[in-house]
Amino acid sequence: MAVNLDMKVLIVDDYRTMLRILRNLLRQLNFSNVDEATDGSAALEKLREGNYGLVISDWNMEPMTGIQLLREVRADEKLKSIPFIMVTAESKPENVIAAKQAGVSNYIVKPFNAETLKAKIASVLGNF
Repeated sequence: MAVNLDMKVLIVDDYRTMLRILRNLLRQLNFSNVDEATDGSAALEKLREGNYGLVISDWNMEPMTGIQLLREVRADEKLKSIPFIMVTAESKPENVIAAKQAGVSNYIVKPFNAETLKAKIASVLGNF
């Protein structure tokens, strides 16, 4: 199955520099339709309004964390099937387990590069 590079991707991070980095990495991977939110609540609003094919979210955000956002997405009948990649600076086993239990599609530990991002997206959406 080929990845639709025109699908809407939502990137969520409260750190603008990280949003810029993610947007640039996605552009390198030929994703052209990238939207962003700076916290979980804003992301949830956008997800409920739009038609997204992938969410890439930071874990550590205020007031709604990435794991809380993931739980909200998985609990929502209309959103629960959207692939969700969690980005975090922490690789603690308990975090990985919590994310898996909440229904994360994949997990990226910072720092990472375009190759790592491509591999994680491919594992979730298929090769491109």
